[in-house]
Amino acid sequence: MRKSKKSSFYHAIPLYRCLAPLLLLGLLAGCATPVGVTRVSAEKSYQLSTVNPMGQGALSNSAKAVLHRYNLKEALSSDPSSAIKFLHETAINDDRRDILFALAELSYLGGERLVASESPDAPDAFLQSAVYAYLYLLGDGKQPPPTAYDIRFREACDLYNRALGRAFPAKEDGALDFRSGPRRLVVGDLNITLKPETLAWGMENIVGFMPADAYEIRGLTVRNRTPGMGLPLVALTPSSPETPNGGALPLTAFLRVPAHVKELGKGSVSATLEFYSAYDDTEVKVNGRSVPLETDSTSPLAYRLDNKKLWSTGLKRFITAGKITNPLILIQPYERGRIPVVFVHGTASSPVWWAEMLNTLRGDPVLRKRYQFWFFQYNSNNLILISGAQLRETLAGMVARLDPEGKDPALRQMVVIGHSQGGLLTKMSVVEPWDNLWKALSDKSIEELDADREIKDLARRMFLYDPLPFVTRVVFISTPHRGSFRTKNWVRSLVRKVVTLPLDMVLNKGDHFDRISTQLKMPASVRGKVPTSIDGMSAENPILHSLVSLPLPSKVTGHSIIAVLPDMEIETGNDGVVEYKSAHIDGVASEFIVRSGHSCQGHPFTIEEVRRILMVHLGVEVAGPAQEEPAGEPGPVTGNE
Repeated sequence: MRKSKKSSFYHAIPLYRCLAPLLLLGLLAGCATPVGVTRVSAEKSYQLSTVNPMGQGALSNSAKAVLHRYNLKEALSSDPSSAIKFLHETAINDDRRDILFALAELSYLGGERLVASESPDAPDAFLQSAVYAYLYLLGDGKQPPPTAYDIRFREACDLYNRALGRAFPAKEDGALDFRSGPRRLVVGDLNITLKPETLAWGMENIVGFMPADAYEIRGLTVRNRTPGMGLPLVALTPSSPETPNGGALPLTAFLRVPAHVKELGKGSVSATLEFYSAYDDTEVKVNGRSVPLETDSTSPLAYRLDNKKLWSTGLKRFITAGKITNPLILIQPYERGRIPVVFVHGTASSPVWWAEMLNTLRGDPVLRKRYQFWFFQYNSNNLILISGAQLRETLAGMVARLDPEGKDPALRQMVVIGHSQGGLLTKMSVVEPWDNLWKALSDKSIEELDADREIKDLARRMFLYDPLPFVTRVVFISTPHRGSFRTKNWVRSLVRKVVTLPLDMVLNKGDHFDRISTQLKMPASVRGKVPTSIDGMSAENPILHSLVSLPLPSKVTGHSIIAVLPDMEIETGNDGVVEYKSAHIDGVASEFIVRSGHSCQGHPFTIEEVRRILMVHLGVEVAGPAQEEPAGEPGPVTGNE
């Protein structure tokens, strides 16, 4: 029987309804699913897991979770302040710490937006971020603080530190303007009080605070930082006799805020901004907990050395004999109880060439707290006997000035470290010469010389002196105890033509030197000429022959660090300037060989050996390549590259 058109039409509907979903599924098969995954590289995976306001200018997943919990995504876009106020009120009664973490991120992003719009309120927003980060990490609450395994813990520390650096207005030169007074947060006022008394040596001489994180370091191998909380600073001090170019000290600022979020917004709440020295303080106490401080000891050093004139000073003084008004440089204020380590540079050099060693040694927390580092500078073209006298007199004068009553035992445990010519001056600071040095030049006594009283007084300073009683350990680095094979006659003649000897040197006045030179047993190469330090480091110099024979006193411990070029035999090798057989002396507690050229004071093995020696000086047992040995029985230990 024939079906009607009407019945055929109705029978077709179920078939359409069946095919429609199939067609839709077919179309969707070529598109991504609403929920799914996309495989990414390891680098991309890490970037996604560490998104934060400081790095990518976006909220982290943890902060987004809090916003989603309270349906605040739209409110954040339209009215950020209302979202922050809502979360703040919620945090008062809800002890979940992730709310405080989200508030810290939201406030930091708010500060960034205000910076972009050039709003003067930006510092307050960053201050608010630091406050919430502090409360997340250290505030009271039923929920325990985050552990070090929580990624939010480290980010919150960074939020606190970075936000604190932007919470105070910066001057045109970038210096931060720290002031006491009220600050306006979204949820109420916070009254800031500066607390300088936490700094051991006071703040009255500090003329500026630069944020250490604002600078990239160049020229130094390592940037020494300690992790923790607080804002690392470069504290600038004015020029002084000990710091002729001004000082730069490592400080850390720490903002201490109320213990619970509920205290914010209730009238004017007080917080204190405390300052700590990176030399002395490594942690603070907060609610009975020890909190490590973030420090940066490299930035102040690099900041102060960023001066072209400083790097050319040594060579310029060697050539022109410029006057030195400040022979001893102290890079940090004197503190009782710290043992001085005195660095003595070599020929045509200056204190700046100790920068790599200083930076590394100060990175050690034990050395940073127990030592203070001093730098002796001198005209390195002068006679080594005169420079040696200046070193002794300078150190003796400084000790007498700093501790006239002799109450600081640390000043009587001084360590002197000399490189090249500086090593010769170092030895002359501790050995008892008697009349040995003078007899190397004359069979007459000083009184029998046909010379003015001024000349005789100078001779006594140079030849007849008492060693420094407060120096108890010395380190010789690439020191030409028996002279340098590079100081040939033609080299010394060329130097005399190029350099200008110090104008205040009495031997260089009138015919003084000519009168006495004929009375002395001087090498033929310098007769009739005013000698320089290069002549003094010649193997022909009878003074060196006498000096090398003088033993170190029993109360003084000596160490040798000797450079030998790679691929050379140690006993017959040299560093390009000094031979091993010249640098080697008996009677030292240890001898360490570093495979390097002459200027090895920045070599990592040299620095590590100096660190070991300084630890031994403190009585600390350390593992190291060179070990203490009986005097007179040195054993070469090689540091290979």
